[in-house]
Amino acid sequence: QVQLVESGGGLVQAGGSLRLSCAASGRTFRDYAMGWFRQAPGKEREFVASISWSGVGTYYADSVKGRFTISRDNAKNTVYLRMNSLKPEDTAVYYCAAKSTGSYASTDGFGSWGQGTQVTVSS
Repeated sequence: QVQLVESGGGLVQAGGSLRLSCAASGRTFRDYAMGWFRQAPGKEREFVASISWSGVGTYYADSVKGRFTISRDNAKNTVYLRMNSLKPEDTAVYYCAAKSTGSYASTDGFGSWGQGTQVTVSS
């Protein structure tokens, strides 16, 4: 399995921006499609965005489309989530995830997870 460590979370005002990073180690990063998920207090974990192993293909939840951008740098074994126009409802713990089989555009099949990073958006 690949090990994942997220960073970049914090407190930001509504309308602001943050960039999350997820560093991978342990296996060949290019073997994995990557995704970001989030879990707000009292809610189930939900899909945010995913990206193919090459970085060409991306897929977003409707709630973040046009505001968030997922990208990856295979040379640095890192995936990013750029979050613009943040809203209070974006407040959650954000998790990075990886999968080695299946389509990047499927929200199922992610078998490796990071510990999460807290994002808090104040109104």
